[in-house]
Amino acid sequence: MEFLLDPGIWVGLLTLIVLEIVLGIDNLVFIAILAEKLPPEQRDKARVIGLSLALIMRLGLLFAISWLVTLTQPLITVFDWTFSGRDLILLFGGLFLVYKAVTELHEKIEGKPEVKVTTNVVYASFTAVVAQIVILDAVFSLDSVITAIGMVDNIYVMMVAMVVAMAVMLLASKSLTAFVNRHPTVVILCLSFLLLIGISLIAEGFGFHIPKGYIYSGIGVAILIEAFNQFTQRNAIKHESKIPLRHRTADNILKLMGGRIEAETVGQRQAQETFADEERYMIGGVLTLAERTVASIMTPRNQISWVDLNDSPEQIREQVLSVPHSLFPVCRGSLDKVISIVRAKELIDVLDSEEDLKALIKRHRPIFIFQKMKVIDAINTLRTSKGSLVLVTDEFGAVQGLISPLDVFEAIAGEFPDADEQLDLVKMDDQHWKASGMLDLYQLELELGMLDLIEEDDGYISVSGLILDQTQGNVSVGTEIEFNGIQFKVTEMDDNRIKTVEIFYQP
Repeated sequence: MEFLLDPGIWVGLLTLIVLEIVLGIDNLVFIAILAEKLPPEQRDKARVIGLSLALIMRLGLLFAISWLVTLTQPLITVFDWTFSGRDLILLFGGLFLVYKAVTELHEKIEGKPEVKVTTNVVYASFTAVVAQIVILDAVFSLDSVITAIGMVDNIYVMMVAMVVAMAVMLLASKSLTAFVNRHPTVVILCLSFLLLIGISLIAEGFGFHIPKGYIYSGIGVAILIEAFNQFTQRNAIKHESKIPLRHRTADNILKLMGGRIEAETVGQRQAQETFADEERYMIGGVLTLAERTVASIMTPRNQISWVDLNDSPEQIREQVLSVPHSLFPVCRGSLDKVISIVRAKELIDVLDSEEDLKALIKRHRPIFIFQKMKVIDAINTLRTSKGSLVLVTDEFGAVQGLISPLDVFEAIAGEFPDADEQLDLVKMDDQHWKASGMLDLYQLELELGMLDLIEEDDGYISVSGLILDQTQGNVSVGTEIEFNGIQFKVTEMDDNRIKTVEIFYQP
């Protein structure tokens, strides 16, 4: 039992188990294909019986080859080289491993066509499938046995490694196959080990002994490097998942569209950078539509120009002509009692005819949507509105705002203010902006190239809402806050409402 205290034995055992498992992956794939020919209730049983019989056969093959390698009497002489039965087995076994490793590496690197297996309507015989599994495993067993002999000198270690590897394949065949498919570098690494072992067997066949410690040290360093590689990839994926999907998608799209374009002159380079910024802004705007609510793009209630039927025709005409809008909600008494959406020209034409006015109102019924509906879902409603306005209400049915196709376009490409409107965000210089308190935070995100200014569960969508949330409502002219590296300063108030804000940000 003293050999159990040798660390080299344990290193060889663990390495051999890993190699035996990897070498058995292809075996598992073909066994799964054969088992698919059986009824579903017999498939697991066939795998267990087939692999168990194959293990017995593999152990028998191991004993046979292990006995043959003890034959050290010279058999043939070629030039000045004398070969015994052991030398020939090691030589041809090493050549076989080198051939298999090189072939597999070539297929993995160059790629091989996918083999499509069609299922039969009539299920195969259970005995026939099990027999095929055993025969198939015999073919795949040769490289495993030769690898075991090349790795360690103790037959008991070989037997334990084979039993453990077979048990692992029986218990975790699906997860093992999935892991190998997710990490192709592991297969490349193990095939490289196989190539190394094959070369050592060839050297042994010619009488050059290579200490196992050299092989173990090389394999150990390679495994350590691969472990660091897998750990690095896992951390990269974990950190990448924290970046919002819309920004990751935008970056990938931009790389596909212009990532390889090289500007030849300074002017071309500046034009390319500007064009890339515009692309990034618009792509980011498109990708936000799936997570933004209509409340974030609507014209708010206090900015809606509407017509009250209780007013006189002269008052209505004066109000319609005083603003540049072409569509007006027609209400009776208050904005919450909308009865129609009409065009300004049509409304003015029928103001003097009560019958024509009633007919016009009946012809255009208002459309309502909920303020928490996503913009992407509201697009179809806007399409069916045929260019009309769509009113946005809260859970109590009170009108909170309205949206139009132009609002969706502005969410993608930026603001297009009417003649009576001002831009919500004006860039003063590279680090300074002047913004309306009603500025949409999504628009600010796109402008600054920032992340996570607004989360889905936040109770605000505007700059003023952010400031009120951070100050607990204690706001006055001159109030300053810092949020995610951005400085906000309130410069103008309208009673209790934040009207103008200055924004400072240095990327």
